Amino acid sequence: MQFNHDNMTGVRLAADLVNLDTGAGWSREEVEELLHKHDIRWPQVTDRVVAELRRWAERLAPVFIADSAQARCDAINAVLTEGAGPAYLTMHDGLRPHVHFAADQDTVASRVRAVTAGSLAIFTIESEGRRLGQCALDRCTMVFVDTSRNGTRRYCSTRCGNLDAVRRHRAQSRTSKQKS
Repeated sequence: MQFNHDNMTGVRLAADLVNLDTGAGWSREEVEELLHKHDIRWPQVTDRVVAELRRWAERLAPVFIADSAQARCDAINAVLTEGAGPAYLTMHDGLRPHVHFAADQDTVASRVRAVTAGSLAIFTIESEGRRLGQCALDRCTMVFVDTSRNGTRRYCSTRCGNLDAVRRHRAQSRTSKQKS
């Protein structure tokens, strides 16, 4: 699977929106910065739009925490129904042909819903229902998009992976000492 701009923008934006919900985010400035980071055109938002995107992030979360490919498909179908309009091919800003799931004149919230829902659907097809997840560290709620070579990522970051490895090592050491 190739991880390029066309199939990743909405997927990464979806993960970042869900993760924004787990942090102290959701100020207008943070949301605009996030939308700008993901190349969402005209990313200016109002407080009402911020609230709308926050509710959308809550709808996206089940896509990442689904425990099976079928559950993930069901979750994506739910957001597709709510978020994506008629898809069409376009070329703008010197980009090659690509799919849009909402018209440019739609509101920023509509465009974010459309690009995240549509991209999650395409990415899930390409990744055979895998490569989206929630961090395996028990005290972390961050979600991630697995773009690793072998597709076996379990943690949102190297830091969480290392924390869990240290925890498992210490538990194993304690068990070994108790047996001695």
